[in-house]
Amino acid sequence: MAGSLMHRAARGLAVAATLALTLGAPPALAADAATVPAERTTEAARTAQAGRTAVTAPITGPGRAAEARNAAPDGRVTKNAVELQLRPDGVLHVKETLEFTGTGPTRKLVTRTRYDDGHDRVYQVANLRGGTLRGDSLTVTGRSPATLEYDVKGAVTPLGDAQELRWYAVGGWPVPVELATVKVTGPAQLQSLSCFAGVLTSAIGCTAASPDHTGTTADFEQQELGANEVLTVVVGYPAGATKGAPILQRRFELSNAFTLNTVTGGALAGLLVLLLGGLGLLYWTRGRDARVVGHESGALDAVQNGHFAPPDGVRPGQIGTLVDEQADVVDVTATIVDLAVRGYLRIDEQPRQTYDAPDWTLVRLPGAQVGALMPYERALYDAIFDGRDAVPLSQLKGTFAANLGKVRDALYRDVVTQGWFARRPDTVRTRWTTVGVVLTFAGVLATVALAWFTTYGVLGLALIIAGAALAVGGQYMPAKTAKGSAALAHTLGFREYLARGEVGADVPQAQRVELFSRYLPYAVIFDSVDRWARVVSSVTGNGQQADNLYWYHGPAEWDLSKFADSMRTFTTTTSGAISATRQLRSL
Repeated sequence: MAGSLMHRAARGLAVAATLALTLGAPPALAADAATVPAERTTEAARTAQAGRTAVTAPITGPGRAAEARNAAPDGRVTKNAVELQLRPDGVLHVKETLEFTGTGPTRKLVTRTRYDDGHDRVYQVANLRGGTLRGDSLTVTGRSPATLEYDVKGAVTPLGDAQELRWYAVGGWPVPVELATVKVTGPAQLQSLSCFAGVLTSAIGCTAASPDHTGTTADFEQQELGANEVLTVVVGYPAGATKGAPILQRRFELSNAFTLNTVTGGALAGLLVLLLGGLGLLYWTRGRDARVVGHESGALDAVQNGHFAPPDGVRPGQIGTLVDEQADVVDVTATIVDLAVRGYLRIDEQPRQTYDAPDWTLVRLPGAQVGALMPYERALYDAIFDGRDAVPLSQLKGTFAANLGKVRDALYRDVVTQGWFARRPDTVRTRWTTVGVVLTFAGVLATVALAWFTTYGVLGLALIIAGAALAVGGQYMPAKTAKGSAALAHTLGFREYLARGEVGADVPQAQRVELFSRYLPYAVIFDSVDRWARVVSSVTGNGQQADNLYWYHGPAEWDLSKFADSMRTFTTTTSGAISATRQLRSL
């Protein structure tokens, strides 16, 4: 068997080489026709030598072919006569006359082969008559003898100074073919002939191949072609004989979809510079706070003529929103303390046992001028009491949920009313963050599309990066006006003063309790509660220790020496009670 196969291969290749040289083929084609079998055992080798395509075949040798023949359905194809006419436009017209036993067989046409690392070569079959085509399955519809006709595009390959027609003329039948003949005619003189029989990547020559006396027609023959085996014919023509060319279709592979080379890398870098530079310019023009002159900054004392006078009249809750542009939990906590210090409510610490959780009662003070409160303060005041005269702090977890959103909205409206921001900070953040998320999503879609249809998938990453940067940077887009920047500079100067914790010697003793108590809500904002709580607990109206403050009452056996610890615990507990409603966390 092995000797017969080797004899068959040598005979076929010798015929191909003799025909190529006889027909005056270019040396490259002649050499290709005479290539030894060892060099043609893989389609990749043929591609490297002649720029041809490669496919993977399910059968890899004569043994497997014999197995396929044994497993084939009943029936045989006694004769498959094929006429191939190559037209000047590069379209190959195929006419098959088929004689068979049994029912009409179904043939697997070769409609796609591997061309290179990134593309498949596609053979387009059209204008079928005499059968049905579903995908690559061609089924004979008539009785024996039956005739099939169809056109094939993409079977011609330009090779520099020549053109090559390669077609898998016979084969793919699930039954053996006793005799296969192929006649090829074309628009020009033949330059070379070769043929291969067996599996799709076979290097074994066919039974016979010869040109006619005119040199324009070639005849091929193969006897006993096994089930699923293929007879491939290759004919060389002069360059420009037809307008045919391979039809290539990009093959999706993740490694190719994100190819990084000089072109894609440079384009990615350019897009990143353009997009991120645009975001920087956007922040510079739209998100930057207005500048203030140098004399607006520096430490500021909030005492004028012995009375408390915060810079620009800024309230604690306003300061928090002005500094970080968000209405946070700590802003509301500081406002509650401020309302107590200013005489709108009183904070009563409740007695407790050693292992009890601390609790306080917020008591509404009669006669308080609530009409003088700012809108956000009035919203908070109403949300706390809600028609009650007193409320335990522990109960605010359940009653704040419905109204705390109003406090936040009022705070954001207030900073716009004060002229510190041109637009609400939360609205600005939400708008730019939304744009960033949309841009990121568009970048994902662009990346998928570019990766699927091209090798420039990395370019879509630029949109994703820019969108993510905008979504994050949107948090910094609220911009203060000149008035807001000046108020912020004064506020930061006030924070510097509070951080030093200095008690002015010129402040009268009678005014120290009220004055230092007024500092305390601002200390809550600036995280200086411990220092100022100790300052407050150290003095009273006459300079002596006392059991309570006018706005903070402790339980029995409690005195101001414990005020600092109580105040620190109160602010922490209040912030926890408010945040438990989950209503104040802004985007």
